[in-house]
Amino acid sequence: MDEAATQRRLEQFESICHERGLPITVQRRVILETTLSLDNHPTADQIHEAVAERIAGISRTTVYRTLETLVRLGLITKACHPGGVTRYDRRIELHHHLVCMRCDAVVDISDDRFDALPIPDTSAYGFEVSDHQVQLRGLCKTCREKEEG
Repeated sequence: MDEAATQRRLEQFESICHERGLPITVQRRVILETTLSLDNHPTADQIHEAVAERIAGISRTTVYRTLETLVRLGLITKACHPGGVTRYDRRIELHHHLVCMRCDAVVDISDDRFDALPIPDTSAYGFEVSDHQVQLRGLCKTCREKEEG
């Protein structure tokens, strides 16, 4: 993410916090900045490790709670898959993922055909869909090469 895009997201963060009466703490800002700087769909532990380099002694709990707050505020998203650890995604616009079932790598993919998938009527289940995301699962190139070699 380039510097201008990061700055816009930080301004959005401040605006949302003001609207909702949430304090703009150093911890929240650094956790968001760190997440925006990582392009590998990091885990909470990876984010904690990177944040701890900037804020000595920050607790894992603070990072986990703050990440959940940032997700609820719509500033980041979660990239989850069955059997894998939750990863966080700096991209909030509609996009999809390729997920390696061996190494848990998550790669962004954009495809208009996935974006245009019709959302089924879920009202019979009492469920209202607010978003959708397609995950294609398989083996990444690195894992396939290890298997073949």
